[in-house]
Amino acid sequence: MGEAREVLDRLTRAATEEHSIEAAVHCYADEAVMVTPDAGQVRGHDGIEDYWRPLLEAIPDAGYESLRKYETGDTAIDEGWLTGTHTRPMRLPDGETVPPTGRQIRLRECDVATVRDGRIREHRVYFDQAEFLEQLGLAPSQPPA
Repeated sequence: MGEAREVLDRLTRAATEEHSIEAAVHCYADEAVMVTPDAGQVRGHDGIEDYWRPLLEAIPDAGYESLRKYETGDTAIDEGWLTGTHTRPMRLPDGETVPPTGRQIRLRECDVATVRDGRIREHRVYFDQAEFLEQLGLAPSQPPA
């Protein structure tokens, strides 16, 4: 196992087993960039913490079910399911706060992390934002394609 794989695994454990925002943010370099479908580009520890905190606080039982793990050079890729229950208020990237819905989520997602010197430099997160909102009951269900 290379450095990229070890660091992305450490991030996943911090967020979904330890439920530690501080440990998750510590996986990133000071100048790291994170790109997500809901918040766009966030930079640095403060921006990354501001992204993770509302999600992990709103879904305190967040878990991750891995489907596939890859590593090539300085990049690790994970594909899996984010799971949990929305039991606390959640602040969305636009500043709106969503009260707890009590609903379960099971959201397919993919992470691509580039690591150098033991820290994530760039992290791209891919998930279907509309599906996330549907599962929380905040958007109408879409008919199957």
